[in-house]
Amino acid sequence: MVAPSIPGFGFSGPTRETGWDLLRVARAWAELMGRLGYGRYGAQGGDSGAVISPELGRLAPDRVVGVHVNGALGFPTLDPAEMAGLTEGERARLRVYADHDRAGYANIQATRPQTVAFGLHDSPAAQLAWIVEKFKEWTDPARDLPEDAVDLDQLLTDVTIYWVTRTAASSARLYKEGSARWGMPVERSEVPHGVAVFPGDGGVRRVAEREHSVIHWSEFGRGGHFAAMEVPDLLVEDVRAFFRKVR
Repeated sequence: MVAPSIPGFGFSGPTRETGWDLLRVARAWAELMGRLGYGRYGAQGGDSGAVISPELGRLAPDRVVGVHVNGALGFPTLDPAEMAGLTEGERARLRVYADHDRAGYANIQATRPQTVAFGLHDSPAAQLAWIVEKFKEWTDPARDLPEDAVDLDQLLTDVTIYWVTRTAASSARLYKEGSARWGMPVERSEVPHGVAVFPGDGGVRRVAEREHSVIHWSEFGRGGHFAAMEVPDLLVEDVRAFFRKVR
């Protein structure tokens, strides 16, 4: 297992040049796996990784045997034709893409990353509030507090890593770098894909299948956007179930 840290985040340290968008990260992962000697491998990702991993599959389809993501795969057009015939549950998931309140942090990081970065680098309280607010909004909606969904020590460790590595600014810039490509059509990928959707996520199979070959789809009644931290048992078993199909 290879678990790289995205450039500009955590233990990879802050990036010091422009151009580090999600596609460049995918290229870096392809290079990394080649240098490590892996000729055949799978990719898994959530959040930004749910974009990076499918791009890795497009870059190296001869090496990537399959891609598994949790959350959602692809972006909806919200065209009425795409919405026709969806269940109410699927429509509710797609509404997260039109929730401007939910996307407020992303809009700030995509347009004014350096401005917010000064506060995040200056104050550990600001860094804590900036990240914990997302845990509050995106963890299992059945849980009242983020620490009810994620172990408190683990949550604080996550925030501390941003603080001690001084990566608040560079991690925010990832949104600025990639914002021009948000929602843009991409080349269809025939690499096998699997998707695990947890409560609060925006995954809809019709959207995913527009640009990806989806052979595995799971929907869960507990957990949330941070599935690896909230319900690792469910996520790990789903990843295993998918890759058993493509080994």
